[in-house]
Amino acid sequence: MGKSLISNNIRKLRFEHDEMTQQQLADKVGVTRQTIVAIENAKYSPSLELAFRIAHIFGSPLEDVFSYHPK
Repeated sequence: MGKSLISNNIRKLRFEHDEMTQQQLADKVGVTRQTIVAIENAKYSPSLELAFRIAHIFGSPLEDVFSYHPK
């Protein structure tokens, strides 16, 4: 099985939610701002639990926040 790619809409969703900062999102989900930066830039794939917590903050289904693109 080859590598996979998970993309996300976090940046877009943050701006649609009163221009939430990376730090505000990080505080709400219990991670560092650097973790949010890495996830937004597709340099880090969040755990399933963290992905669900992020989706919950935006009131969106997981599929609206993260997309899986097999190579």
